Amino acid sequence: MNLTLARVTTEKRLSVPKEYAVGYRKPPKATRFKPGQSGNPKGRPKGSPNLATDLSTELGELITVREGGEARRVSKQRALIKSLMAKALQGDVRATSALLALYARVITEPPEDEGGSVEEHELLILRRFGPRLLKSLTKETAK
Repeated sequence: MNLTLARVTTEKRLSVPKEYAVGYRKPPKATRFKPGQSGNPKGRPKGSPNLATDLSTELGELITVREGGEARRVSKQRALIKSLMAKALQGDVRATSALLALYARVITEPPEDEGGSVEEHELLILRRFGPRLLKSLTKETAK
């Protein structure tokens, strides 16, 4: 069995052209990815949650919190912010800096586009501009 293995590997070595040198950034031809083949063919399955999805789901879950002697159901995100605020108000410097950093980050982020509704005057502009755009595009394709 060892003789057969040695013969096969010798034959493989002989089939590779002599001018090809294996080295840094030059893997052996036999171990390279074939054209159209991915390096990770199975990959992450579609629809599997990533970190952002998991985190937003977890922070959105409701928990029961006692506040002022009465029980209330709030999201974990809200409870975390309330806890951070309570520690900051008691004089915890780390909690204060974390809260202020979070606030600064929220303020500087651009607002998310809620619905993307189009105003009436914007619709009128689009109706006027649409035919001109189509006309210019057909001229370019005709050239």
